[in-house]
Parts: sequence; C-alpha cells; structure tokens
Amino acid sequence: MTTTESDRRAITDLRPSERFEGPFSIANAQLGRTQKGNPYLRCLLGDKTGQAAGRMWSIDEATYRRIPTDGFVWVEGEAQTYQGSLQLIIHSIDPVDPTPEQLRELLPSSSGDPDKMFAELQELLDTLEHPAAKALAKAYLDDEHLMDAFRRAPAAKSMHHAYLGGLLEHTLNLVRLGSAVCPLYPKINRDLVVLGLFLHDLGKTRELVYDKTFSYSERGELIGHIVEGALMLHDKAQQLMASDGIRLPKGMLTVLQHIILSHHGIPEYGAAKLPSTPEAILVSMLDNVDAKTTIALDAARPDELPSFDLGGNFTEKLWALDTKLYRPDPLADG
Repeated sequence: MTTTESDRRAITDLRPSERFEGPFSIANAQLGRTQKGNPYLRCLLGDKTGQAAGRMWSIDEATYRRIPTDGFVWVEGEAQTYQGSLQLIIHSIDPVDPTPEQLRELLPSSSGDPDKMFAELQELLDTLEHPAAKALAKAYLDDEHLMDAFRRAPAAKSMHHAYLGGLLEHTLNLVRLGSAVCPLYPKINRDLVVLGLFLHDLGKTRELVYDKTFSYSERGELIGHIVEGALMLHDKAQQLMASDGIRLPKGMLTVLQHIILSHHGIPEYGAAKLPSTPEAILVSMLDNVDAKTTIALDAARPDELPSFDLGGNFTEKLWALDTKLYRPDPLADG
C-alpha cells in the first residue's frame, strides 16, 4: 500500500490494460459462481469521479468475508473494457480505513453549491400561499439539525443522485419542475404539490448513512424513508399545534402523508399506497421523471468522460431502467 494520493489514478482516467493500485469505495459486494462452480467477486468500485464494475475471478470465501459489502477497500488490479464499459479486474483486495483526505477523493459530491441550492429552495418555498402550508414549511426549515443533514445526504445509496448533496439537488429539481408544471393544470393545488415534493424524501436523512460510505441505517433497514417521512410529518404537525397553536386544515395532514407514502407509485417499487389524489399522482410522476432522467444521463453522458474510447454505443443494461442506453447524441455536433 505504497501508492500516494498524487499517484492515484481516478476511475475516469484509467485506460484498458492499465494496472492500478489504491483505495476505492466498494458497493454491493457479492459472491458469485462461475459456470464451473468456482467462487468469484462481483462489486462496484468507485471514487469521486464515478463507479465501475469490479470482478475478482479467483477469490476464497475467507477473503470475501473479510471485505465489506459496502465500505472501502485497497485494490490492486487491471482495467479492461467489456461490452463498451470499463471493468476493473481485481488481483488483490483488502479492507481499508481511509484517511479524511482519502475520503474526499472517494465519495462523490454534487457539482452544485449546497448553500446556493438551499437558498433557491427556500425562495421557492416562500411562494407557498396558504398560511398553514407556509407555517409547515417553516417548521422544517427551522429544524437546523434536519436541514444540515438534508444539505449533505445523498438521494440514494446507488440509484440516482447518489452523492453528497444529492438529496438537496434532487429536491430542488423537483420543486422547480412542480413550479413549472402546476400552472398548466389550474385545478391542481400547487401548495400541496410543492410541499409534497419538498417533504417526500426527507426520511432519507434517517434512512441513509453517509458519513463514510453510503449505506442504510438500522432505521433505514427496518422502517425506510417512506414511512419515516410520514412519521416526521406527523411530528411536525404536532409541533406546530403545541408551539405555535397552528392546526392544519382538516385533511391536509392526511393528503400530505399520502403523497409521501405513495410517491414510489406502486407497491413493487416500495409505495405503501397507490397515488390516489391528483397531487399525489403528479408528485409521483415528477419524482420518476427526475430520477430516471438523471440515471439515464449519468450512464450515457457522464460529466467525467473517460480519456479514451471504450468502444460501443450502448451502456450495460441498467437495472433501474430495464434496458441498455444508446450513448450518442446525434445533434451534439450540429
């Protein structure tokens, strides 16, 4: 483990047949079996520039048990291309406890300034019209501990906006979308849509652990962000009544909790209920738009392009989209 930070090659800089050595984040480490029944390691190796599929074709179960499923590892290996994507072939792997300096190189972060994004979100929430909606938003915004976590948290462990500040970025995108779309539907209640978009994923501040690598907390595993968000909303409503004497209008708490509980759309994707109000349907669809479009763009047109041509016009099949993606933009040079 003699590689220095200045020597370390970022994932996006690795070329086919290039050997590499250094610390990486590891995610979703699994023990697979070859056609001959031999064990092999499959995982995602990452740093702040992105992730790549990792494979160790010869691994004993003792080594597998020693490394974290999600965490950090020191890896020696060789890069290669596979079906148009970079694959990292692992020769040796060991768990590692990264230094604070290494952590900054290993965890991806939003390209947006968190203070500017949060300020814009506050401005959009200031446009809420109903006094109860404004008071409820303020109760959340005044919760400094929650808002600090909200600024830092990823929006997911690995799916979309899976980087520090990703939850704030995703929420801001959605409130922008909601503000643009609601005027097209005059009968929609904009306050409920904007509040629902602001609140829908706040449970992720408790579901996810993001101080080292991205993983699930005990509450995340046992309760999840959807139910967590509905519980948080109930507590905030009680707080408003106790501290400020503000009672939410009849039905408001229920329909906002319904938006949170239903925003994943269908039970197969984690929704506790099917969206059953116009506002819940719009929130669920906008959430899907931002999440899937971000997944598609990150895979097909990443910010950090490899310094070489991987070959092939398609990505690997993406589980979240159930398809491969065609990379080229035919109008990009026009």
